[in-house]
Amino acid sequence: MSKTFSDLGINQQLQQSLITLKISVPTDIQEKVIPVILHKKEDVVALAKTGTGKTAAFGLPLLQLIDTENNNIQAVILAPTRELGQQIHANLESFATNSPAISIAVICGGIPIKPQIERLKSTTHIVVATPGRLADLVGREAINIKNISYFILDEADEMVSALKEGLDSIIKEIPKKRRTLLFTATMPGSIKQMVNNYMSSEVIQIEAGMDTIGHQGIEHQYVIVEPIEKLEVLLHFLNSKEGQRGIIFCKTKAAVNKLAKNLAINKFSSGAIHGSLTQGIRDRIMGQFREGHIDILVATDLAARGIDVKEIAYVVNYHLPDTYDAYVHRSGRTARAGAKGLSLAILQKEEAADIADFQKELGIQFNAYKKADAQSIEENNGLLWAKKIFKTKPNKTVSEDFKRKVRTVFHHLTKEELIEKVLADYLHQANSKISKTEDSKKKKKK
Repeated sequence: MSKTFSDLGINQQLQQSLITLKISVPTDIQEKVIPVILHKKEDVVALAKTGTGKTAAFGLPLLQLIDTENNNIQAVILAPTRELGQQIHANLESFATNSPAISIAVICGGIPIKPQIERLKSTTHIVVATPGRLADLVGREAINIKNISYFILDEADEMVSALKEGLDSIIKEIPKKRRTLLFTATMPGSIKQMVNNYMSSEVIQIEAGMDTIGHQGIEHQYVIVEPIEKLEVLLHFLNSKEGQRGIIFCKTKAAVNKLAKNLAINKFSSGAIHGSLTQGIRDRIMGQFREGHIDILVATDLAARGIDVKEIAYVVNYHLPDTYDAYVHRSGRTARAGAKGLSLAILQKEEAADIADFQKELGIQFNAYKKADAQSIEENNGLLWAKKIFKTKPNKTVSEDFKRKVRTVFHHLTKEELIEKVLADYLHQANSKISKTEDSKKKKKK
């Protein structure tokens, strides 16, 4: 029989908030972590994949342990990106709906610092922060974290690798007699080193759902393409997923920009995020994606952290990541909250050999995705062309006389006949382009 949050020791106020949020059954990580945080005193290292409910696993017991009679900051939660920090803050606020005495602040980079300094002058029990901004505030003596009782690191593997300098300066400021709760989806050497350096010797280690990422409802597939057909294969795949939401990962910011431009040209409902975009643009695009106004997000690895959207149907690896851990995080964006999902890798021939290494290291099975044949690609390109025409806005500068003359040319054609002729003209031009490309290749070979 499944345990309830009451069985785990969660109080009535928090239980009432969970009922309002329609959260009734604890996840595996919540079952294992909540009682330990509530009833033990040791540090905790929790290893769990993304999408398993880690925020509630540490957030619910933390809210319950806060002493509202004490107006000092009692807990600091660090997240690697502003997006994830805001998501954690929003979740904690929703959990604490029936606990109004608890005050939670979010302080992240990318937005003006002065309003955050003003906010911290008010009573604050829990601070959710990114390392860089928190280190800045500590340096300005705008925040006092010398007396905290709880130090929580979420997505710690990303924090250690990408933001180590800020993290080190923060750890120097916090008391040695604090309780550290570390949550991570992977356990690289840098995390093990951090556990040894910064956590007590009496650490409770917890794992949940870590057998393989293949057991999470994610289907892992790959397709091998020639460089020239990579974009067309992707567009064919995306057309087959019309109406579903997905994330496409690229290695570099330049690749994200280039692919996003191609998707826009082909009238896909998409947006792009990476570290060089202003925070305002990133927030706007993330908001559009969360709210379902755009279907496809093109992103770099770090920029995509904090995307907690349950309806992501697929993830595309337009480039394979450099590390196995990064693949875990990418694929973990889909199949959240018990749903099914697809993680597709679009590879060039020289990358194909890497698949065996990913399978062995991560304990998963990649299946071959059937690449669209030439005719399917050609028909898909035709559909994209038709959608472009459909979505093209009328040119208001065209004179009425010119429009009248064009109408006269088509006057005797039915709608079906006009479509037939326009399509025939498109196919003729497309075939002409293919012939020119093939002729050019032959000349180069000679």
